[in-house]
Amino acid sequence: MKTVYKRFDLTVDKENTRITDSFELDKNVEKITGILLSSNKDEMLYYRGSQSIEINKEEIFPESYESKLLMSGLNINPNMRFHELKDFPVGNGSLDISYTDSDDVRAKFETYRVSIYIRCLINH
Repeated sequence: MKTVYKRFDLTVDKENTRITDSFELDKNVEKITGILLSSNKDEMLYYRGSQSIEINKEEIFPESYESKLLMSGLNINPNMRFHELKDFPVGNGSLDISYTDSDDVRAKFETYRVSIYIRCLINH
């Protein structure tokens, strides 16, 4: 098996809104071993964001799970930045996210991107 990294993006262009999207995973993805959130405007994701995440309709992170808990700083070793999922089996699956932007005085709203990265094991 080989480790690969996949990226999925959401654009948050309206404040105080919920964005729901589903991403189909490649058929050769066997397991997901980690997940990480990032943004082109980290302060927006950190202060304003929360989400729920499901893989194959199984809840991984519940509603209102704070985005800052799935972010990683640059001072962390690159091999340790992902939240470990302990080889979550996938099959022919999907990644579902319901992301919520909420007011916070520390980050005035402007359009931003939320990136969901997954670390996967694939059959090649």
